[in-house]
Amino acid sequence: MGAAPDADAIERVARATLARLPSAFAAHLDDVVLMIEEEADDETLAALGLEHPLELTGLYHGQPMGEKSAMDSGAMPDRIHLYRQAILAEWCETGVRLDDLVAHVVIHEVGHHFGLSDADMHALEDTV
Repeated sequence: MGAAPDADAIERVARATLARLPSAFAAHLDDVVLMIEEEADDETLAALGLEHPLELTGLYHGQPMGEKSAMDSGAMPDRIHLYRQAILAEWCETGVRLDDLVAHVVIHEVGHHFGLSDADMHALEDTV
């Protein structure tokens, strides 16, 4: 068996997913930073009420598009965090193809950026 996919491999799948999004979504993602990290830090886990880093595969930090204001200048850029260890654990547990799993997590976090419902996120995932 080969080595587990590294952060670069996960980033390539994530960026390919973003590139396949419908143009109405992609046009509003230029300023969103994609970050691949090994696992969520203790502060993030505590803020979400989670006990173990393998419980969190991805996270959106920022304000959804519909809540943004011109008064937000100087704020940190919106960020999508993907957590490699949790993604790999879910990949091993579920047997879902890695590219499908990463795409699912990315689209879920993009959905938060746009303030989409879970149903809307699933519909978006079906188009990608």
